Amino acid sequence: MDVLVVDDSQTVLTRLKRLLEQDRQAVTSIFRNPLLALDEARMRAFDLVLVDYNMPEMDGAAVIRHLRAIEHYAQVPIVMITSEVSDAIRLAALDAGATDFLDKRIGRVELQVRLRNLVRLATAVRRLDDQASWLAGEVEKAVRTLREREAEIIFRLSLAVEYRDNDTGDHTWRVARYSQIMAEALGLDPDLCRRVYLASPLHDVGKVAIPDGVLLKPGRLDEEEFALIRTHAAIGKRILGGSTCELIGLAAEIAESHHERWDGGGYPAGLSGEAIPLAARIVAVADVFDALTTERPYKAAMPLAEARACIEAESGHHFDPACVAAFLSRWDDIVTVGASASARLRDIPFRIEPWARVPSLPREVPAGAALRADEAA
Repeated sequence: MDVLVVDDSQTVLTRLKRLLEQDRQAVTSIFRNPLLALDEARMRAFDLVLVDYNMPEMDGAAVIRHLRAIEHYAQVPIVMITSEVSDAIRLAALDAGATDFLDKRIGRVELQVRLRNLVRLATAVRRLDDQASWLAGEVEKAVRTLREREAEIIFRLSLAVEYRDNDTGDHTWRVARYSQIMAEALGLDPDLCRRVYLASPLHDVGKVAIPDGVLLKPGRLDEEEFALIRTHAAIGKRILGGSTCELIGLAAEIAESHHERWDGGGYPAGLSGEAIPLAARIVAVADVFDALTTERPYKAAMPLAEARACIEAESGHHFDPACVAAFLSRWDDIVTVGASASARLRDIPFRIEPWARVPSLPREVPAGAALRADEAA
């Protein structure tokens, strides 16, 4: 138990220190100068404060007011010690935040009992404060665990979609990281950037309903097949829509609208401009860029400079110009993500990295079968 005593009388200080420490329940720091006492209080968390009213430099009410402005002292017992008991002084002290009053003129026995009771009160307050801090820590730990599990579930589900689409899961991870980088460059709230990172991997969840004969067809799709594969956006919305989970709701927006175009020429609803959800506009850039720069059975990977030029050329047409500008402003980070897919856990640190527990699942397909997707459509 740490006690701070502030009084301009050395005699009073010595007396109070002796009484407080005689039961060995308290360690007492004494100050005659209230300004020095405040400096010490800012650096040290006292459990109980006794402060005189009449002092040079600053009166006791002002000292209490300064102490209450310090976060730690919001609940700490602060007692005014004074030989003046006028109503004006009491009101000033109470208004400043005093917990109680201690009359200097009382006898030794009563003073000793009052001090012992104050120490007990301060001990109880500290115990409650410690318990509250422990509970807050436990809640924070539980929330962190839930977030990590939420992230892992999302990524494992998205990995299942990518596995069916003959991908090892790196596409999912890259799109998530590209989207997160752009969200940060747009100046979005950090929590929203995290949710975009976690929700974006489900952008193609609707492809689970597309038949293998279309999804994995080698060569070009005919019009009927292409119309069928385009239904994955609306199917994704049906799979994810209606959830009370904010993260799943964001994933539903992305799944439905990531193939909309800024100029209104996309699908499924033909939305344009800012009518397209922002998260979907971000993922649209990330998804197409990854499709352009990734080798597929039916095409070679496009050089980075050429893919960047394609993204720039579609600013204001396919893509939101602000998203393209954000993408270009973090180009070095984009390149790093693309180059580090095989070493993603080592090279790309993230505060909550669900990929730490998500395996890559290479998929064997019959000879001649090829991925047939419309990421760049």
